[in-house]
Amino acid sequence: MSEKITIYDIAEKLNITAATVSRALNNNPKIKESTRELVIKTAASMNYKQNKLALALKSGRSNNIGVIVPRIDSNFFASVIRGIEEELHPHGYQVIICQTHESPKRENENLYTLIDAQVDGIIMSVTDVTGENDGAFQYVLEKNVPLIFFDRSKHIDGVSSVTINDFRGGYLTTKHLIDEGCKQIAHLSGDQSLEIFKNRFLGYKQALLDSGIPFNEAYVIPVKSTVDHGKEAVDLLLQLETPPDAIFSSSDFAALGAIQELKERNINIPKEFCVAGFSNEPFTKFMELSITSVDQSPLEMGKMSARVFLEQVDKTETIKIEKKVVLAPELHIRKSSSRTTSSS
Repeated sequence: MSEKITIYDIAEKLNITAATVSRALNNNPKIKESTRELVIKTAASMNYKQNKLALALKSGRSNNIGVIVPRIDSNFFASVIRGIEEELHPHGYQVIICQTHESPKRENENLYTLIDAQVDGIIMSVTDVTGENDGAFQYVLEKNVPLIFFDRSKHIDGVSSVTINDFRGGYLTTKHLIDEGCKQIAHLSGDQSLEIFKNRFLGYKQALLDSGIPFNEAYVIPVKSTVDHGKEAVDLLLQLETPPDAIFSSSDFAALGAIQELKERNINIPKEFCVAGFSNEPFTKFMELSITSVDQSPLEMGKMSARVFLEQVDKTETIKIEKKVVLAPELHIRKSSSRTTSSS
């Protein structure tokens, strides 16, 4: 295995100082253009690779951005990452992706690892909402590294966020089910310690109240975003003395599970029972019984998160601007809830 080429090897070959080589490779204006071109040509011929970590330590910039998500095997998070990359790549940034797998411990490790890697910023969807990782978040801010939350966020001074109006999404979906003639509407709720799920629940509850339908706590079933949890929720709901005639699920996967369980019980959807989800996962529109769902605009959320980062940095300093961007949700009405309206 050949030895790694250094600036000293290039300097020796050209009979100039290592300092001159370094300045030429870093486009120092004090170096003549002819010298710079000769150094770059020689470096290329010798297969010289710059130490990017060393450059980052020296310049304070790595041109790397950390992105932390609960998981990447999700269309929503994959689309957000795509949006971030599409927006930042033309500006010379590369993306480093980390997963938490819903673990506060891994989230904490990811934050410290990215700071150690000299990233120029961190864009993330939080897992920890208990305060357990507040020290890690403060460490990021103390290092003067821009921190932007998307989708799932925490209220931390100096931290920007890009979310959708989850309350509005929950309200629109529930109101749609009411307009379809549903009177006993259940809600499959995510972890309400996370603001996105709490706001979807509050939107659901407010739509009921505004329509004169009493809120029934027995109709609210906490679930995880899985097909099995959706099935289990339907089993519980149908055991009630007055079962519901509709479900608004905070998750498309739980909505899919609910539909599968209802079909197994030969309950007609949507004539006897309406179902709506949240996230507008690709499968919702391609199924024979397409599923009504709220679009979170993940690609735009990713692009907007990247733009917020770019607004906070320039070539000389980090500008501390706290920005809260709230995107509008869009309800896609499909067969699973469409008794009287046309599907889309």
